Amino acid sequence: MTKLEAYGPPGNLDDFDGFGRKAWNAFISNTVDTAVKGPDPNEVLHDSPRPQFYNLTSADTAGDAIRAAISWTAFPRIIKITSSSDVQRWERADASRDVQDEYCEWSVVRDNTNTITQVTFTCEGPEYWEVLAETNPQKVIELYRHHISPDVRPEDLFSPTGRYQPRNKWNDSTSHGAMHLVQRNNTLGAEIELAAAATIRRVVNGTELTTEQELIACGKYGAPERNSDPHIGAGVNALARQRADITLADPVGLYFDDLSTDGWETPDGSDPKSYWTYLRGDTEHRVRAAYRVPPEKGFSVGDITIAGRPIRFGSQIADFITIKLTGIACRLGRSTAEPQTSCVEFLPADMPEEAFTAEAFSAYGNFLDPRPAVSSRSSRVA
Repeated sequence: MTKLEAYGPPGNLDDFDGFGRKAWNAFISNTVDTAVKGPDPNEVLHDSPRPQFYNLTSADTAGDAIRAAISWTAFPRIIKITSSSDVQRWERADASRDVQDEYCEWSVVRDNTNTITQVTFTCEGPEYWEVLAETNPQKVIELYRHHISPDVRPEDLFSPTGRYQPRNKWNDSTSHGAMHLVQRNNTLGAEIELAAAATIRRVVNGTELTTEQELIACGKYGAPERNSDPHIGAGVNALARQRADITLADPVGLYFDDLSTDGWETPDGSDPKSYWTYLRGDTEHRVRAAYRVPPEKGFSVGDITIAGRPIRFGSQIADFITIKLTGIACRLGRSTAEPQTSCVEFLPADMPEEAFTAEAFSAYGNFLDPRPAVSSRSSRVA
């Protein structure tokens, strides 16, 4: 098979103009290359390079390629395991976007009786919106007005100097809209870095590590208490143990996998899943969704029950949503990469999160003005 000509935008969205598509390809390609290289061995031991991870635009994908979808639950597990009851965890998860750390965030709309009428979910990484804002700021405004509110003004989204503000009044809460991810670990850079780090096979004291928790503890590529990080790492490492070359499928992104409505009941007996609507992304790569009941039905989301309990929180729905990424493995059985025989060590221990961000954005620095970068290793040190 031939090399990929250029990385496409998440969800194969058509928001970019030609200039934006070039910038996006440069960003993803360079971020992958940085992840392949791994951290500076003078700062981090036993974590570089990652020879089994590759860039789709610079290396062929062999004919034996297989695709592997890796999915996990959208509800934040850290909140679940530190709460004393379902109501408490639902309240906590609905209270702040900063705790919605499974690459899925949401915002809830209620009527004047406090009944939920709509919950909107997003899994779009912030980097996409930053590139779009640099290359086509008017498009950003149009999309906010379409998906969030017609009252959005340019000054709500951009600083006086014209810099896009990812956390703005329309994208910083669980009640005033959710355009894209803002929780600090929910980035595409973190996804790419985690996947690359997990391609390192580890044989410690003569035993190859295979379980989710021992791999993440040794590789230090995320938070072991999450649903996402250990599961992604274990899924990728399972491919690596087949001595394969591995990458993330194009278009690189986080996507909605499914909504399960088992145990849900509506007042009129209609199918509860029929009120789940995808709003952005193509058929295989959905990045925005909403759960809402049309007004003509005569009831609201809050009138639907899950296991006999009315929906009072958006997080009750998040319990039943799964998010996914897709890996590619090829040249199975042909990799000559040797496993690491030790676990990752940080030198010094207080290595800043920004250590791997400059290179990630330098690729499109020739196209765009300098600006703060989104960390690609935030989940490694959280």
